[in-house]
Amino acid sequence: MTAVTLAPEETRARYITGLTQLGSGQAEAAIDTLRYVLDSDPSHTGARRNLIRALVAVRDHAAIIAETGLALRAAPDSAELHFQRGTALSAMSRPEEARAALTAAVTLNPKLAPAWLNLGNALMDLDDPLAAEAHCRRALALDPALIEARVSLGFMLTAQGRVAEAIAALEDAIQIHPENVHAHWNLATAALLAGDLPRGFAEYEWRKRHDRFRRDFIDLPGPVWDGGDPSGRTILVHAEQGFGDTVQFARYLTAIAQRGGTPVLACDVALIPLLRTVAGARIVSRFDPMPPYNAWIDQMSLPHVFGTTLDTIPCPGGYARADPGLIAAHQATLPPARRIGLAWAGNPLHHNDRRRTPPGEAFAPLLALPDCHVVNLVPGRSLPGTTCPRRPLTDYRETAALIAALDLVVTVDTSVAHVAGALGCPAWVLLPYAPDWRWLLNRNDTPWYDSIRLFRQPSPGDWESVIASVSAALAG
Repeated sequence: MTAVTLAPEETRARYITGLTQLGSGQAEAAIDTLRYVLDSDPSHTGARRNLIRALVAVRDHAAIIAETGLALRAAPDSAELHFQRGTALSAMSRPEEARAALTAAVTLNPKLAPAWLNLGNALMDLDDPLAAEAHCRRALALDPALIEARVSLGFMLTAQGRVAEAIAALEDAIQIHPENVHAHWNLATAALLAGDLPRGFAEYEWRKRHDRFRRDFIDLPGPVWDGGDPSGRTILVHAEQGFGDTVQFARYLTAIAQRGGTPVLACDVALIPLLRTVAGARIVSRFDPMPPYNAWIDQMSLPHVFGTTLDTIPCPGGYARADPGLIAAHQATLPPARRIGLAWAGNPLHHNDRRRTPPGEAFAPLLALPDCHVVNLVPGRSLPGTTCPRRPLTDYRETAALIAALDLVVTVDTSVAHVAGALGCPAWVLLPYAPDWRWLLNRNDTPWYDSIRLFRQPSPGDWESVIASVSAALAG
């Protein structure tokens, strides 16, 4: 922007206008006004401080980092500036820098409760849950009314597997603030991880108001299905999240059909050829016009309306089929040795991928086992020691056929695990210390899939032990 020159009285007038705009909730207008003041007078400390506050209001994290960097040159001992900078760095997934900035904030002002909380959140991102919990509790001791700290504490306790404590903390948060979406979401995760599926899936309905997920939901015309008698009715099921979720919860299509309904799943095109094999279901693209229906439901609301418990999960033995012709085609390309498929990495864009995907070199002991032919199940990426399939994995029908042609699948927590389980094919799933809620705690099996065996990290980041256990089981 071209520099401007304002008379002192005009600078003051515009600055006061910017403060008024900020105070009345017009953050975007305040940003424009205060930037205009700073173009005229870059040394205007008040304009820069309030510009940062306005940027905080609109969550422009990159701009906050830039502006706090400038402001700290003039005021290096400002706890508020370090706090704002650290919070923005955390939001930009830069936890090491966030920790440094937030440590500076609490050093300069040990009574700044939100800074202690955000320092704890940064430490969670750095996989130090015990220190994170301590800092979160420090924030609560300073400010018991800081609802965000109670919500974060529930998350931190869940990540440590202390789900009873987590549930208690989150219940406290909800009692204080009944409409806190993140508290309900964290409670859903804790309850599901604890195996309380009815409560967990009831709380899981709050995902539709969560800022991370609400973009996935659309309001379709007509009534929402509440789980009532579907006999003689067409129930449109809208897939809302990832491929693994869509495959896992496709089992409920068969459950609807068994009750006399006609389920139609609208999902991603890549899944259609595989999921067309689910008994009683019709599968369409969610990007095409929807066919006629009597009621509709978001797919991951199905366990809730069915009142699912650990003992009533539908179709744990499998509910999809691989194409026999494609299975034979893949078998013809495989050697007579023991044939193992390895899905060694998940989608790198997944928010938790760095925790669920081991480094490639961690698989060396497994790949060194004799008499094993290891096939790479990660399309478009290679891992030394594995062979790529002769037939390209163009969609999930091909992937399913290859899985069915193998003796065993070894996989991280990604969609391949769900495809194998849906087919009823044997699969071993490698899990981080803090697993996704669907894998529960302290067990090596899963009620969702009879054919799956679980291998868990004994401590955060310990993939060596997991791979050693898998290699020993294969060698045995």
